Amino acid sequence: MASYLWRKYADYLHTKWEKTLLWDMIEPYRRPKSFTPLVTIYICAFYTGVIGAAITEQLYKEKYWEDHPGEDVPLMKPKFYGGPWRVMRGDVPPFIKES
Repeated sequence: MASYLWRKYADYLHTKWEKTLLWDMIEPYRRPKSFTPLVTIYICAFYTGVIGAAITEQLYKEKYWEDHPGEDVPLMKPKFYGGPWRVMRGDVPPFIKES
Protein backbone atom coordinates (compact mmCIF):
# COMPACT_ATOMS: atom_id res chain seq x y z
CA MET A 1 0.00 0.00 0.00
CA ALA A 2 2.87 2.34 0.83
CA SER A 3 4.49 1.86 -2.61
CA TYR A 4 1.15 2.63 -4.24
CA LEU A 5 0.90 5.88 -2.30
CA TRP A 6 4.47 6.86 -3.14
CA ARG A 7 3.80 6.19 -6.84
CA LYS A 8 0.65 8.31 -6.76
CA TYR A 9 2.57 11.06 -4.96
CA ALA A 10 5.33 10.93 -7.63
CA ASP A 11 2.70 11.10 -10.37
CA TYR A 12 1.22 14.12 -8.69
CA LEU A 13 4.63 15.77 -8.18
CA HIS A 14 6.05 15.31 -11.70
CA THR A 15 4.37 15.95 -15.00
CA LYS A 16 4.62 13.51 -17.91
CA TRP A 17 7.26 15.68 -19.59
CA GLU A 18 9.46 15.65 -16.49
CA LYS A 19 9.14 11.87 -16.14
CA THR A 20 10.10 11.37 -19.79
CA LEU A 21 13.15 13.60 -19.31
CA LEU A 22 14.14 11.64 -16.21
CA TRP A 23 13.88 8.22 -17.91
CA ASP A 24 15.75 9.52 -20.98
CA MET A 25 18.65 10.43 -18.68
CA ILE A 26 18.60 7.05 -16.91
CA GLU A 27 18.24 4.90 -20.08
CA PRO A 28 21.98 4.74 -21.01
CA TYR A 29 22.76 3.32 -17.56
CA ARG A 30 20.24 0.48 -17.69
CA ARG A 31 21.42 -3.10 -17.78
CA PRO A 32 21.64 -4.42 -21.36
CA LYS A 33 19.27 -7.12 -22.54
CA SER A 34 20.45 -10.68 -22.13
CA PHE A 35 22.08 -12.56 -25.01
CA THR A 36 21.09 -15.93 -23.54
CA PRO A 37 18.09 -16.54 -25.88
CA LEU A 38 20.17 -15.67 -28.95
CA VAL A 39 23.07 -17.90 -27.88
CA THR A 40 20.64 -20.74 -27.12
CA ILE A 41 19.11 -20.47 -30.59
CA TYR A 42 22.57 -20.50 -32.23
CA ILE A 43 23.64 -23.56 -30.23
CA CYS A 44 20.43 -25.41 -31.13
CA ALA A 45 20.86 -24.51 -34.80
CA PHE A 46 24.46 -25.74 -34.81
CA TYR A 47 23.64 -29.10 -33.25
CA THR A 48 20.63 -29.50 -35.54
CA GLY A 49 23.00 -29.10 -38.48
CA VAL A 50 25.47 -31.59 -37.02
CA ILE A 51 22.74 -34.19 -36.45
CA GLY A 52 21.30 -33.55 -39.93
CA ALA A 53 24.72 -34.05 -41.54
CA ALA A 54 25.25 -37.31 -39.64
CA ILE A 55 21.84 -38.64 -40.68
CA THR A 56 22.42 -37.62 -44.32
CA GLU A 57 25.80 -39.35 -44.41
CA GLN A 58 24.39 -42.51 -42.83
CA LEU A 59 21.57 -42.65 -45.38
CA TYR A 60 24.14 -42.16 -48.18
CA LYS A 61 26.20 -45.09 -46.85
CA GLU A 62 23.18 -47.37 -46.53
CA LYS A 63 22.04 -46.58 -50.08
CA TYR A 64 25.54 -47.23 -51.43
CA TRP A 65 25.77 -50.55 -49.57
CA GLU A 66 22.42 -51.65 -51.03
CA ASP A 67 23.72 -51.03 -54.57
CA HIS A 68 27.31 -52.26 -53.96
CA PRO A 69 27.34 -54.85 -51.13
CA GLY A 70 30.71 -55.51 -49.51
CA GLU A 71 32.52 -52.51 -51.08
CA ASP A 72 34.11 -49.56 -49.35
CA VAL A 73 31.92 -46.49 -49.41
CA PRO A 74 33.56 -43.52 -51.18
CA LEU A 75 33.58 -40.14 -49.50
CA MET A 76 30.35 -38.22 -49.87
CA LYS A 77 30.65 -35.04 -51.92
CA PRO A 78 29.68 -31.92 -49.94
CA LYS A 79 26.21 -30.67 -50.86
CA PHE A 80 26.48 -27.00 -49.94
CA TYR A 81 30.19 -26.38 -50.66
CA GLY A 82 31.22 -25.74 -54.23
CA GLY A 83 34.80 -24.71 -53.51
CA PRO A 84 37.95 -26.78 -53.87
CA TRP A 85 38.28 -29.91 -51.80
CA ARG A 86 41.05 -32.48 -51.77
CA VAL A 87 39.14 -35.47 -53.09
CA MET A 88 39.12 -36.48 -56.74
CA ARG A 89 36.46 -38.84 -58.14
CA GLY A 90 35.51 -39.97 -54.63
CA ASP A 91 39.06 -41.13 -53.74
CA VAL A 92 41.84 -39.44 -51.84
CA PRO A 93 44.65 -38.50 -54.27
CA PRO A 94 47.77 -40.66 -54.05
CA PHE A 95 50.01 -37.76 -52.99
CA ILE A 96 47.88 -37.24 -49.85
CA LYS A 97 47.63 -40.92 -48.79
CA GLU A 98 49.86 -41.95 -45.93
CA SER A 99 51.62 -45.31 -46.21
